[in-house]
Amino acid sequence: MRSDPAGPVPGTAGDPRESSLAVKILVAGGFGVGKTTLVGAVSEIRPLRTEAMLTEKSIGVDDTAMVSGKTTTTVAMDFGRITLPTGLVLYLFGTPGQDRFWFMWDELAQGALGAVVLVDTRRLADCFASVDYFERRGLPFIVAVNHFEGAKLYAPEQIRAALDLDDDVPVITTDVRTRESAKQVLITLVEHVLMATARRG
Repeated sequence: MRSDPAGPVPGTAGDPRESSLAVKILVAGGFGVGKTTLVGAVSEIRPLRTEAMLTEKSIGVDDTAMVSGKTTTTVAMDFGRITLPTGLVLYLFGTPGQDRFWFMWDELAQGALGAVVLVDTRRLADCFASVDYFERRGLPFIVAVNHFEGAKLYAPEQIRAALDLDDDVPVITTDVRTRESAKQVLITLVEHVLMATARRG
């Protein structure tokens, strides 16, 4: 067998990351809010995407008014992986945004450590279902406001009040197109989960 000078294949027994702690993270939010972009921005592997083209059948169903350039939509999930400097490996699962795909959420949420709810302030109501879902399940989550061109800026406390969030839920701003900004979202979530675990302990 030919030896590979590049080292072991990620995810195989020879991969040093196999000895690291790995956890599952969900990335949720409304249609077109940037979930696929976030996963793609931070993933150290080529992301797995299950996207389909928007067709005439989506007219009147998928609101593209604020995302007129969007031509595809996630129909199952996005999947990526990132290893944090601490050695913690995050497996990222981007959820589909439209309510007709919500039947998949229970399956995706199995075993998840926490979640990121992405928000577009121009369509704030689109994230209500995600917030409600994670609150009902008792799954720790943070809210990350993805800044879109032309969107009005709001203070985190204004977002917290509008979403009726508990005081301990972090609300941060981000630009998920930027790797470092998207990475900070995940670090904030991990820190929040650790703090929530410590409070329960």
